[in-house]
Amino acid sequence: MPITKSAKKALRQTVSRNKRNTVRKEVYKKELKDVKALLSAKNSVDAEKKLVTVFKALDKAAKVGAIKKNKASRLKSRIAKKFKKA
Repeated sequence: MPITKSAKKALRQTVSRNKRNTVRKEVYKKELKDVKALLSAKNSVDAEKKLVTVFKALDKAAKVGAIKKNKASRLKSRIAKKFKKA
């Protein structure tokens, strides 16, 4: 446990950032899962609409630092390739 005042504050900040990042990650993972399910069900019309929300969620997660920029780009590229294939 932290002893100094600054260490206590740093711990509080870390906990709140961790919660925020976890929420961001859960959002984009859920969206990715939904798009993959739509693609496997051959529902490309709904998948195309959902693709926009996936890109938005990934970009936001990368912007705030929940994930790295290159990871967001990689995931977007892979899901777009799957969409194009379907």
